[in-house]
Amino acid sequence: MQLGPYTLTSPVFLAPMAGITDKPFRQLCRNMGAGLVVSEMTTSEPHLRNSHKSRLRMDHKGEAGPVSVQIAGTDPVKMANAAKYNVEHGAHIIDINMGCPAKKVCNVAAGSALMRDEKKVADILRAVVSAVDVPVTLKMRTGWDHDNKNAPVIAHIAEDCGIQMLSMHGRTRADAYKGDAEYATITLVKQQVSIPLVANGDITSPLKARQVMQLTGADAIMIGRGAQGNPWIFREINHFLKTEEKLAAPNQRELVKLIENHLIDLYNFYGEQRGAQIARKHINWYSQKCSFITDEQQLNFRKHINRFKEAKQQLNEVISFFNNPDNIKTINRSIAA
Repeated sequence: MQLGPYTLTSPVFLAPMAGITDKPFRQLCRNMGAGLVVSEMTTSEPHLRNSHKSRLRMDHKGEAGPVSVQIAGTDPVKMANAAKYNVEHGAHIIDINMGCPAKKVCNVAAGSALMRDEKKVADILRAVVSAVDVPVTLKMRTGWDHDNKNAPVIAHIAEDCGIQMLSMHGRTRADAYKGDAEYATITLVKQQVSIPLVANGDITSPLKARQVMQLTGADAIMIGRGAQGNPWIFREINHFLKTEEKLAAPNQRELVKLIENHLIDLYNFYGEQRGAQIARKHINWYSQKCSFITDEQQLNFRKHINRFKEAKQQLNEVISFFNNPDNIKTINRSIAA
C-alpha cells in the first residue's frame, strides 16, 4: 500500500508498544517482514525530551525507513511542536496516539481518553497535520466504552483533517486488553472512509490475519502482542497471504541465532546492565512461544535465568537452554541440592 511518498512492501505492520517496540525490536521485526514498524510513544512535553528514556526512544540512527514515530499528548500546540521536533530528528511519518488505554495516560486525558472529546481530537489533528510535511497517521480504538463507540465519527474527523492512515484496535478503552477484539466497528469505519485502514487486535496467526482482512476489508493489519516472542509471525503471515500455504516455523538453530542476535542488540543499545534487564521479558516470551519447550521447562528456566544480572552470563545461559532445554532439569536439581 502507499502512504504518502512511501510504498510499503508488506500489509503486516508492527504496532507501537511502550517498553517493547524499541529500536532493536523494530529492526528485528522489519527484518522478519514487517512492512511498517512504529516506535514506542514519545511524549509531547518539551521538558521531557532530553531525558535518557526519551533520547533512546527517539534514536533512529541506522534504522531502515520509513521511520514512523508515535507522539502522545493533549495540547494541540505541544503536539504540533513534537511532530516538528521528531521530523527534524529523523521521523518520516508521525503517528498520533489515541489508542493507549493505560491509566497513567488516560488520567491526563491523553491516549484513548481523547476520543471522549471530539473537538479536541479535531484541534490536535489539524495542528499536527499543518505542522509537518510528512504523512500523519492516527492510532485509535473503537471508542471510550461500549456505550460510546464513536470510532466512525473520529474517523471522519481524521479524514477531513488530512490524516493519511487510520489504525484501529478492536476494543474500547474500557476493555483495555480484556475479552476478545471485535471487528464489526472496524468494518463499519472501513466502509465510511476512503483513507487506508489498518485492523489491530488479537491477530496471532496467519489464518486469523487473513480472516480479519477479509472480514473488515482492511488495507493492512497490525500485530502487537502477537509479535512478543514471535517476531517471525510477520514472515509467516506474508507468506500465507501470498500463497495460502503455511510456512514452516524456524528450526531450532535459526531460533537460537535470532534470540542471540536480539539480545546482543539490546546490550549494545542500552548498555549491558540495562540491556540484560530489558532482555528478561523477551527471553520469557521466546521460551513461552517455542513448541519444543514444555511448560515445566519454561517455568524452571524463568526462575533460573532471572538470577543472572551480567549480560555475558545471561547470553550464555540462554543459548545453552534453547539449544537443549533438558539441561534446565540438571541445573535446577543442582541448585536445590
